[in-house]
Amino acid sequence: MFTKILIANRGEIACRVAATAHRMGIKTVAVYSEADANAKHVAVCDESVLIGPAPAKESYLRADKIIEVALATGAQAIHPGYGFLSENEDFAEACAKAGIAFIGPPASAIRAMGSKSAAKALMEKADVPLVPGYHGDTQDADFLQGQADRIGYPVLLKASAGGGGKGMRIVEKSADFKAALESCKREAINSFGDDKVLVEKYLTRPRHIEIQVFADTKGNCVYLFERDCSVQRRHQKVLEEAPAPGMTAERRRAMGEAAVAAAKAVGYVGAGTVEFIANQDGSFYFMEMNTRLQVEHPVTEMITGTDLVEWQLSVAFGETLPKKQEELTIHGHALEARIYAENPEKGFLPSIGTLRHMHTPTAVNFELGKGSAGNDPAAIRIDSGVREGDAISPFYDPMIAKLIVWGKDREEALAHMAQALSEYQIVGLATNVAFLKRLVESKPFSGADLDTGLIERNHAELFPQQKQTALPVLALAAASLLVSEQSAGAAANDPWASTSGWRMNGTLLRTLAYSDESGAYPVTVGYNDVGWSIAQGAVTAAMTLVERQGKHLVIKIDGATVRGTVVRDGEMFHVFTGGAHYPLHYNDPLAHAGESEAEGGRLTAPMPGKIVAVLVDKGKSVEKGAPLLIMEAMKMEHTIAAPASGTVEDLLYAVGDQVAEGAQLLAFKAA
Repeated sequence: MFTKILIANRGEIACRVAATAHRMGIKTVAVYSEADANAKHVAVCDESVLIGPAPAKESYLRADKIIEVALATGAQAIHPGYGFLSENEDFAEACAKAGIAFIGPPASAIRAMGSKSAAKALMEKADVPLVPGYHGDTQDADFLQGQADRIGYPVLLKASAGGGGKGMRIVEKSADFKAALESCKREAINSFGDDKVLVEKYLTRPRHIEIQVFADTKGNCVYLFERDCSVQRRHQKVLEEAPAPGMTAERRRAMGEAAVAAAKAVGYVGAGTVEFIANQDGSFYFMEMNTRLQVEHPVTEMITGTDLVEWQLSVAFGETLPKKQEELTIHGHALEARIYAENPEKGFLPSIGTLRHMHTPTAVNFELGKGSAGNDPAAIRIDSGVREGDAISPFYDPMIAKLIVWGKDREEALAHMAQALSEYQIVGLATNVAFLKRLVESKPFSGADLDTGLIERNHAELFPQQKQTALPVLALAAASLLVSEQSAGAAANDPWASTSGWRMNGTLLRTLAYSDESGAYPVTVGYNDVGWSIAQGAVTAAMTLVERQGKHLVIKIDGATVRGTVVRDGEMFHVFTGGAHYPLHYNDPLAHAGESEAEGGRLTAPMPGKIVAVLVDKGKSVEKGAPLLIMEAMKMEHTIAAPASGTVEDLLYAVGDQVAEGAQLLAFKAA
């Protein structure tokens, strides 16, 4: 077996590979960019080497530097993780020329499946069913629009070299085709260096089901069953599960055998995923093959009791697959939730910032490679590349962690996932944790009414209007502030610094001004001999502190016990109680008066990024909702639209300019 490998990636996959390598007695070398100098993956590896500045093209995508580091450190193999260089045929060939094992498929297999168009042509020859579409080389805009008109709308534009939801656009009518094509090609060239696209019929209510395959160098190939990855936003997966709900044994076998045939057709070696799009009636079509380990591979590991990274290392070393097809079985049900730094209520806009507070559910009884979750129905696994205090930067994917749970059946797995999400606490940036919990508990998902449009179709249920904040939440925030003040006053040992609220002939009344997106909540606190009185609106109650352990509080409100965690971050009080997160702004009268409303006529950058297109001219009159310019940030395009009908008075940035979060992008005068 290898004695040392280099991990040419970052984040949770680098940490995941390092953990398995160390369990196998293999030393690891991390590479990192300037932005990742203090990253978790650097800390968990035995050695680490700086390879360049923060932008991926100057660091993690520098194949030449990575091979130099491997040679210099004595690494015998390179594990590319997923993303970056994992599906780069030139990198695989360069590793071979340098005498370094590439832990992945041969370059010929990557080449065969790397182009969606070429892969579909290959599958067509193998009689694998394909979605109607155009997969050829002609890229003239008029020609492609003609193909779309012939196929019939809606159609899906997809970058031929793409993946991860990048370079994809749904086009509903012919009039929108060319604008969508330009945007798709622009994103494709920026993400993959190749703007070739294919056009396919967009199926309504399709499911996204993929098959995990694994092949060795001796001609053996197996499938480790399926994953349902239908729940998506922006063509990127949100929740994954294995096995797929409603899958029959016959269809599982048919899809598995088709996936194995596809892998054998290109001489595949290692871990790969053959992705299918399936109709509600069970019919399925080949979509693409990802020639790498997938982000969602943990659910397969959980139900099969395998360590797929260990399999990768063994196969790359030339060993035979650990199991034959008849030895693989499904045990229980597993779910994976991708926890992202993003704001679902704002179109899943990525968020950046520091993880000032992060509390996670405790991982329970799961050891990779030692059986399916040890038969423990409460098994919880967390794969993460960040720790409390780390920052999510604008340079890379905003994933914080993957939360994986296992149960003896789907119902039990759903219950464990909901509970685990209720225990997740993150402060410092926006996250999708609350959204994921609503999604898992929603009737469409819990009832397995799955398709790729589930989120959009159930928008009202998944994005409910925010309710008024209840008194127990406000009481926890108030109690946290009052107890902190008392602790500070007691530490000062100064009678003039006392915060007891004592008055000779009366009761001290004090108003605490809290607010959130649903409104303002002035809370009146009265200082009593024991505890406080608390009033909000027409409700008044007695409040006492029962227990305080760090940020965790137990209080009583009129005799009812309320438990929660309160994290203060500047003027924000983050209250975690009842499995929910309530961010409250506190208007501190001793500090500044709070942030003012943005000035009218300004359109600002929602996050750091680069201007990739300016769609209007100075002095141009536009209608409300008209696209004005396009930013690219964290691998996604964001269109800045006119907030009202009016005139563009000035353009403050040009294409190619980098802009900071909150920067004014243009001057706009409403009509």
